[in-house]
Amino acid sequence: MRALLKLYSLSRAPACLLKYTSSAQWILQQGRGCSSASPEKQTPKTSMLRHLTSKIKATGPISVAEYMREVLTNPVSGYYVKNDMLGADGDFITSPEICQIFGELLGIWCISEWMAAGKPKAFQLVELGPGRGSLASDILRVFSQLKGALGGAEVSVHLVEVSPKLSQVQAQCLTGDQNQVHEDQSVYRTGTSASGLPISWYHRIDDVPRGFSIYLAHEFFDALPIHKFQKTEKGWRELMVDIDSVVPDKLRFVVLPTPTLASATLIQPDEKRQHVEVCPEGGVIVQQLANRIAEHGGAALIADYGHDGTKTDTFRGFRGHQLHDALEAPGTADLTADVDFSYLRRMAEDQVACVGPITQRNFLKNMGIDTRLQVLLRSCADPSTRTQLIRGYDMLTNPQKMGERFLFFGLLARRRLAPPDEGGDLKKKRVPLPVAGFSELGNGL
Repeated sequence: MRALLKLYSLSRAPACLLKYTSSAQWILQQGRGCSSASPEKQTPKTSMLRHLTSKIKATGPISVAEYMREVLTNPVSGYYVKNDMLGADGDFITSPEICQIFGELLGIWCISEWMAAGKPKAFQLVELGPGRGSLASDILRVFSQLKGALGGAEVSVHLVEVSPKLSQVQAQCLTGDQNQVHEDQSVYRTGTSASGLPISWYHRIDDVPRGFSIYLAHEFFDALPIHKFQKTEKGWRELMVDIDSVVPDKLRFVVLPTPTLASATLIQPDEKRQHVEVCPEGGVIVQQLANRIAEHGGAALIADYGHDGTKTDTFRGFRGHQLHDALEAPGTADLTADVDFSYLRRMAEDQVACVGPITQRNFLKNMGIDTRLQVLLRSCADPSTRTQLIRGYDMLTNPQKMGERFLFFGLLARRRLAPPDEGGDLKKKRVPLPVAGFSELGNGL
């Protein structure tokens, strides 16, 4: 991996900071998940609120999972369906918008895992929830610069995106005008990158072709619907969303007096916490990834705000880069909950090997972010750009900012980490390579 990093650094005169200068300025002060609460204000009744109150009046309180699903992905008025919420002008910003180094190092990680798998002829890069396309763009730039290392592999890009609005933004970023929309097909958009790679868009992971793939999920799992549970004297009960009994146009949380199917099936018998959030949809998706990796090879890298089975109440909203009451003005703010990586591990470990989670700071340090930063600084004469690079680096790695709140978790085919066979010719034994990012550069990478 060290050789890949060096090769990439020397492959061109780096462009210092390629983009996102306004975003970098903003992120110095605020970040998703670490903003101060927004001041309370009167908000007009939204169409989503009218929809939800009508639904609750007809069927009774709804689960937090159903609330999130309606608010975020309702096909008519869902937040993700009708908004471009990313960037300095949106409701939150992500690591690829902060500094180009983040995406570059993930690109090197993808190539490293492809090489560790024996350099398969066909190489699918699959990203779940690609945002504005910034991460994929940085990775494709790495692929272009390291074309020789890829050795003529048939590389293709596959993006899983439910938002029509964001797919347009991604297409413009990655293909310019070289894309077209297909009606009523599993592949609803196709295009070609500037370097000639085919790019396809899908609504579901199931529609992505099977084969050797590197899967990336950056700030994807934290937006999937969760169920919330509270331990009571009578056992576990589910928190639901109901209409406030005093203010009819306001929503509130209530604890059901009797068990639900979710509270009876989703809580682990040895659970010690008093409040638990479970994301069954995340469990299904990580099992899909694990099954594909086990059958066809490849790896998955999941990066998100999260914990390893220790946190309790993390459900929150974001609007205009500020914390926002998750039940206020639904449809006008992003909803998120920290990812429980212990749950993802439990869902996947029967099929694949799991590594991590480790902090973003440790992952990026292991990937060589310090080396890459110095290369960029040496080739950059503009003082303001140099300052932005240093501040972006600090935002990504500082333990008080994103460095320790953001975690990295990997899924690998078991054969990737299989020990060498006993006996036989020692010269033919294959010692598994360390997993880039999860091992220190000095330890063989």
